[in-house]
Amino acid sequence: MADVLVTGGSGYIGGWCTLALLNAGYSVRTTVRDLEREPQVRAMVRRGGADSGASLRVLRADLRHDGGWREAVAGCDAVLHVASPTLTQVPRNEDEMVRPAIDGTLRVLRVARDAGVRRVVMTSAIGAIAYGHPPRGIPFTENDWTNVDAAIAPYQKSKTLAERAAWDFVADEGRGLELAVINPTAVLGPVLGPDYSPSLNAIARMLDGSMRTLLKFASGYVDVRDVASLHVLAMTEQAAAGERFIATSGHSLWQRDIAAVLRERLGDRAAKVPTREMPLWVARGLARVNPQMRTLRLLLGRNLDATSAKAEHMLGWKARPIEDTIVETAESLLALPR
Repeated sequence: MADVLVTGGSGYIGGWCTLALLNAGYSVRTTVRDLEREPQVRAMVRRGGADSGASLRVLRADLRHDGGWREAVAGCDAVLHVASPTLTQVPRNEDEMVRPAIDGTLRVLRVARDAGVRRVVMTSAIGAIAYGHPPRGIPFTENDWTNVDAAIAPYQKSKTLAERAAWDFVADEGRGLELAVINPTAVLGPVLGPDYSPSLNAIARMLDGSMRTLLKFASGYVDVRDVASLHVLAMTEQAAAGERFIATSGHSLWQRDIAAVLRERLGDRAAKVPTREMPLWVARGLARVNPQMRTLRLLLGRNLDATSAKAEHMLGWKARPIEDTIVETAESLLALPR
């Protein structure tokens, strides 16, 4: 099998994609911004039960710069472009997040095309699909796009414009390069290391009692292992070329639904999980002044349901029950060293 490059191997989804490829017998290269993170990447792979030896190479490459990318993709058959620029706080100017996301995506696509890569599978997000729309009673599908002219957060705008730029590049300049895109909903699942999705942080805060009340909003959720398996299917199945796929498990859940699963399945270990839901008017007031809640302001009271019917029918993908994932997520978090 030819080599596969995974960008952002130290990240949560990137780590599980690396594991899925290694377990399937591929030789994997993965990029990190700083090679000091190589031991962490290899530890994550070992923790996931795969061999972190000769079948895995860790290379330095930064989405903000050209250096390292040619070496990273040389000889690769496919690229899973999982990495995305991140900021530790809400940017003062949305271009601080939007511009690097677009430029980094185009940098990877350009070097992949020039190296003769067959297909790039890009990790986008439900943030490129379900935001900036009026309330609706039907699930979002791959035919929907986030309205970037509406009042949306910089993260959702960056994911939308980066994905749009990727499709435009492949259509106009791809010269035969194939593209498939994965749009996960909120990602849960076992942790391999200290980097994991913000959705897991919400569960961690429920478990340790720092989340005193539940917020009223609903979204889809999906297991990170199923997200990784969908990336591999999108890389290998011919039908996936030129398509985008939502990754979600069943219907959307409200925070109160997640809390109820934790209390029912974990017993005393979920003793600190909140039971009370914050009134919407209070939450909306706090979101105006609380920086931690500001990014959730536009979600309050909303139900962002989505469907994975396309991935199920076209690729044969199937997500595991999200209730089991919630429990495994919690158990994984509880087992982390304190």
